[in-house]
Amino acid sequence: MQPALTTVTPWQSSSGIPIRNIWLLMFYASELFRYTGEYKVGTEKQPDELPDLVAEVLCHAVDRRLLQNLNQGYVSEESIRSRVRGQVDMLRTERLGLFQRGKVACRYQDLTMNTPRNRYVRGALFHLAGLAGTKDLRRRCRMFASRLQQCGVTGSVPTRSMVCNERFGRHDLQDRPMVAAAKLAFDLRIPTEQGKNETLLSPSREETWLRHLFEKAVAGFYEVTLGPKSWRVKPGGIQRWPVSEASPGAEQILPGMVTDIVLEDKNTSRRIIIDTKFARILTLNAYQQKKVDSKYLYQMYAYLRTQEDAIDPASLNAEGLLLHPAVGSMIDEEVVIQGHRIRFATVDLAADTSEIRKQLFEVVLS
Repeated sequence: MQPALTTVTPWQSSSGIPIRNIWLLMFYASELFRYTGEYKVGTEKQPDELPDLVAEVLCHAVDRRLLQNLNQGYVSEESIRSRVRGQVDMLRTERLGLFQRGKVACRYQDLTMNTPRNRYVRGALFHLAGLAGTKDLRRRCRMFASRLQQCGVTGSVPTRSMVCNERFGRHDLQDRPMVAAAKLAFDLRIPTEQGKNETLLSPSREETWLRHLFEKAVAGFYEVTLGPKSWRVKPGGIQRWPVSEASPGAEQILPGMVTDIVLEDKNTSRRIIIDTKFARILTLNAYQQKKVDSKYLYQMYAYLRTQEDAIDPASLNAEGLLLHPAVGSMIDEEVVIQGHRIRFATVDLAADTSEIRKQLFEVVLS
């Protein structure tokens, strides 16, 4: 479900993160980053040009699909016809007195290019025509949107939830990068630092949105940059408590353990459990001393110790990484507790984008 949006004038993130780095997090979190791979990572050097990158990818994908013919799909239609097609809508036929005029109201499935997926892409092209930084890209976006209209792709733009429910088969896998680019195009609703009026998250929901964005961005970054190499990147999942005995209702009241990201080095069997938090890594205790928030440490300790299994050697010395964002102040400390290395680290989201990339690598590879 997309966050609530409201219209504002020049915006500064209350978190202090520069807008250009918000663009970068959105790119890392997107499906487009996963599909395009590292050959497009160059946008990190100039994340303000992310709308141009998305426009280029989307125009290229649409041009390729038009050359190969757009995929068609079945959509539900209703019409009044002189011959029966599909199912007869008896209620509507009787109510309108169509039998007396030799007609019937029909419901049927029609094979067409005017599918929700294609309408969503056309809407994204029109949207990017107002965001792209160059005149040529804006013109290309409008041109391809018009070409889709000429192919019969018309009507309202479907919601994101409707497109997210789309399933891709082997015959239409080439549509996935195109749809991923369209999704990111509609997500690019944060204003640039030049102060253009755009839609923006309401302040009450900004922190929640940024927290989810940071989690997805970290997962996406490691999946693309480490996944193809010697690392296996797995999304987090539910961890089971090693319960040997339990009362009948205990299972229902035990809290769940859900990890964010698990990295495994294929060559050394090194395992790192990453837990991302969009919060300050240090808090003040009763004596006004800065300490790691105890609940985060207890949580990571539980992740590591409860999953120890003699038949899984990597679990016996698995590492934990508590990864938090920081703006201006950095922390990188570690301890070893009962054979498990636990690291407390931050990523400076106010730094240059190349430095952000360097820090994300260092907390894992060092």
